[in-house]
This record gives sequence, structure tokens and C-alpha cells, in this order.
Amino acid sequence: MFYVALTIILMTLWFREGDAGIMHNARSMVQAATAPVSAAGELITRPVRGLFTWAGDLGVSRSQLEQLRDQNEKMRTRVAQLEEARLENVRLRKLVKLTQASDLDTIGAHVIGRPTNAWEGVITIDRGSADGVTVGMPVIGNLGLLGQTVQVSRNTARVRLITDQRSGVASMIQRTRVEGVVSGSLDGRLSLEYVSTETTVRVGDVVISSGQGGVFPKGLLIGEVTKVARSASMLQQDIRVEPASDPSKLEEVLVLVGAPPAVNLQGGE
Repeated sequence: MFYVALTIILMTLWFREGDAGIMHNARSMVQAATAPVSAAGELITRPVRGLFTWAGDLGVSRSQLEQLRDQNEKMRTRVAQLEEARLENVRLRKLVKLTQASDLDTIGAHVIGRPTNAWEGVITIDRGSADGVTVGMPVIGNLGLLGQTVQVSRNTARVRLITDQRSGVASMIQRTRVEGVVSGSLDGRLSLEYVSTETTVRVGDVVISSGQGGVFPKGLLIGEVTKVARSASMLQQDIRVEPASDPSKLEEVLVLVGAPPAVNLQGGE
């Protein structure tokens, strides 16, 4: 009760005296005396308070970091999809450019199956009889002749590559117009056969389809001569040809539908 009564008396005196009263002057003196201590305390505790503030912000940053990581993954996926679409567009433009120089009717297709072993040069495409594909139709890649359909189902077709050992394409050397047959092999190499040793063949000569036999239209690019071996005892030359289209790298192809007997894709007649 004593302390309560004392508190009431002091509060009454505080409000009744003016700003120049004893109690107000005493408070001012105490504040002046303790100001350096308060300032020192503020200086000492400021880093600690800053540390707690940083720690709190760090918790928020970690949450934001997870969100940013998620957004980054989505952006990377989207960029990859856009890049894949861009590359596919580039490949398709090359295919379209290949056929714009002629009146070829074509059907675009994706490669969905690769050769299953080293002895069979056959790929599978996602077009079949439902799309108008039939057995015997030529198939081209973005740079030239690729093969021929040999088996067709409703939605798919198997294409025998020109590099297959059972494949043969009536061909000619573009520079000299000398004809021969480009044949595949077990190791996937191409050879130009039935060319007389009296004919001059050079490394770098371009080989195109001749149109003979009516299987492949004339003028389709097959490849380029990379090796010529001649011998006086040989009736023929050993001529190796590098195919223009690499089947292992192709993802889109064109099937030639109702191709005319001759096309002018590489300067053929």
C-alpha cells in the first residue's frame, strides 16, 4: 500500500508541476547521463539484430530459391523443346527445297526404326498404306536418295537403304554420263560397279540415279566418288561411293509418290 500511495503522490506532483519542475529536471538529467550507455547498447546490439533479420530473410530466400529452381527447370525444358522444333524445321526446309525444283509428289514421314543389326540396312517410317504408300516407292533424305519401300502395313513401312547388301541402283557419273550400278554391301559401303577400265573416273565425281529400269527417277543424288582403283588385269574399276544421305542421322524423310521418269535435282538431263 505504501508503494501504491507513493506512486499516486509522484504522479500527482508530475502532472501539477510545469516543465521546469524538480521532477522534470531530474528526468532530463538522468536521460543525459544514460544517453552514452544507450548509444553504446544500440551499437553493440545492431549487428545481432541485423543477423536475426538476415536469418529471417534467408528463410524466405530459400523458399524463393526453390521456386526459381523450379522455374529454371521449366524454362530449360521449354528451351530444349523450342530448339528441337527449330532443328526439325531446318531439316524439313531442306527436304522441301530438294523437291521444289521438280514436280515430285511426296509424303513426309518420320524415321521410327533403325537397322536392328549390322547385316540389314532397313529402317522403318511412320507412313503406310493408309497414307498412300505402296511397295517399291523411292525414299529420299535431305541430301538425296535413301532407299526404297519393301514392306508396307497400314501405318508403317520398311525402307531398304541403298547401302544394304541386297540393294542396287541404276546410276551414272554426272560429269561423264557413264552408267553403272551402285550396290550396297555387308559393311554398308557403296560401290559403283560395271564401269569399264577405259572410262576415267575421278575422286569427287558426283553419282546420280540414271532412271534406267524405271525403279528410281533419273537425277536423284546418290553420293560422291571417294576411291578409284584401276588395274590392267581388271575388266572393271573398284569405285567407292560415299552416300549423300547418312541414314543414321536422318529423322525425317520423303516418300516419292508417282515420281516422273526424270527429275532435275542435280543438273541431270
